Amino acid sequence: MPIALAQLNPVVGDLDGNAARLLQAAEQAVGLAAGEAGDPTLLVVTPELSLWGYPPRDLLLRSSLIKRQQMLLDQLAVQLAGWSRSVQLLVGIAEPSATDRWPNLFNAAALVTGHGWRVVCRKQLLPSYDVFDERRYFSSGEPAAVLDLDGLRLGLTICEDIWVDEQLVGLRSEGPDPIAALAHQQLDALINLSASPFGRGKLAVRHQLAQRAAQRAGCPVIYVNQVGGNDELVFDGGSFVMGAGGDDTPLLQLNSCREEVQLWAGVRPTPPGASDWSERHPLPSEPEQLFRALVLGVGDYARKCGFQAALLGLSGGIDSALVAVIAAAALGPARVRALLLPSPYSSDGSLTDATALAHRLGITTQTLPIAALMQSFAQTLEPALGGVPKGVTAENLQSRIRGSLLMAVANQEGQLLLSTGNKSELAVGYCTLYGDMNGGLAVIGDLYKTTVFALCEWIDSPASGPCRHELGLPASGELVGGAIRDKPPSAELRPDQKDSDSLPDYAVLDPLLKGLIEHHRSPEELVGEGTNPQLAERVMGLLLRAEFKRRQAPPVLKVSRRSFGSGWRMPIAAH
Repeated sequence: MPIALAQLNPVVGDLDGNAARLLQAAEQAVGLAAGEAGDPTLLVVTPELSLWGYPPRDLLLRSSLIKRQQMLLDQLAVQLAGWSRSVQLLVGIAEPSATDRWPNLFNAAALVTGHGWRVVCRKQLLPSYDVFDERRYFSSGEPAAVLDLDGLRLGLTICEDIWVDEQLVGLRSEGPDPIAALAHQQLDALINLSASPFGRGKLAVRHQLAQRAAQRAGCPVIYVNQVGGNDELVFDGGSFVMGAGGDDTPLLQLNSCREEVQLWAGVRPTPPGASDWSERHPLPSEPEQLFRALVLGVGDYARKCGFQAALLGLSGGIDSALVAVIAAAALGPARVRALLLPSPYSSDGSLTDATALAHRLGITTQTLPIAALMQSFAQTLEPALGGVPKGVTAENLQSRIRGSLLMAVANQEGQLLLSTGNKSELAVGYCTLYGDMNGGLAVIGDLYKTTVFALCEWIDSPASGPCRHELGLPASGELVGGAIRDKPPSAELRPDQKDSDSLPDYAVLDPLLKGLIEHHRSPEELVGEGTNPQLAERVMGLLLRAEFKRRQAPPVLKVSRRSFGSGWRMPIAAH
């Protein structure tokens, strides 16, 4: 029996549109399977909660959507009944439970055929860590879901159910080991419907988990992952089939960061001489995966929120340069606009570097000097302050003037304003509320400053050429440019200002921040690992004091183990 892996990009809550995507994927799978002898039944596997899009969050509380789901499943069955080929569709749904207690749903999978539909699997392990909050909505399902289909025994699991190898994942979700329950079921294949967000290095971990599960169950593992950006989360797809023989190279590997339907010939061996699909389509390098994920996140956020164009402030610095490159790749240069907002402290190089970058990318710019507005603000505030604004107050006014101008243009033109701050700045509060933090999406808010530099180095290297060409960017030559990459970081809010005037060097700061944020280290633990005690306490203090700012930041595209967003739940008033 051929099995199709349907790597789909749903819109959260758009049940009707998602049902249409499911049917379209099934039609595409039928076309791919047209050469199969005898027209055997075709099984089409879709991601976790594929009818809803993941994560649906409190949309699951709407009873009208639960009723609509029932109607759409019935409708899908009727539509499949009219097809000349037998197609069975494995769909991720939210199944109402019979209990009157909360939570009253199961995260489930339904098998839809031309004869109707039925629930065939319920998720057992419900993640409630980081960005996940499934215990708010779902009850845990029963173990050992086995589907007997056309003479095959298929084990069924949903996302977290396969994340049970503690050597690979560390602490795992509370509950049984679904793989252990299926290990002695004489399975022909183990299927996992997944919605696993992008994370750096995560694809390799998924491969390892599937490899271990395949060895334990003694059968291939079919892993189908959602793709697309949904709010702060980016799902990279990368679906695959892992063989049972212990080899860590997938039998079939779908692309990262794009919708795709591919056919696997089921449990039949690969014909002699057939080339390995994964060899013909190698996975991207880690910098390319990161870049593609950010591009996908920006593009889908704009598209799914109804924005046709984006706006950003272009300063001549590396952060705004990277955001401009990502935006141009995500939306196309014609739909990206940049404002240059020089103050009396802006260097000539900042303007020329920003202009040159915009020219290389093909995005339009406009220059709005802010010196007169700075003077007007100072004069207006002088009576209240007993003098003109000074120090940080004056510096923040520049940022807020720029933020107000950017917001005004974005409002007037209906554009998505992209915030250009990085994770290092958000962590220590080196950013201005209602100023450079303004925006609808923080594109690189989960990239430390050192990562920004490294990604820009890759973008400007020959290795990025094929990726840039595919995304509609110039395939050769520098994009960010050496002038931008090599200049010392500066907000240019006073004469000769450098970030290093206020912060430790980023090469020192970023590892400390990563330890505090992503690895839950304390200052004492950092000191024990060799960090200067005063530096550890200072950085921890900056991190704590900036929490009120982060609470008011735009959504941050998550690409790391722990980002500033729904997975970061620190109190503001705390010691």
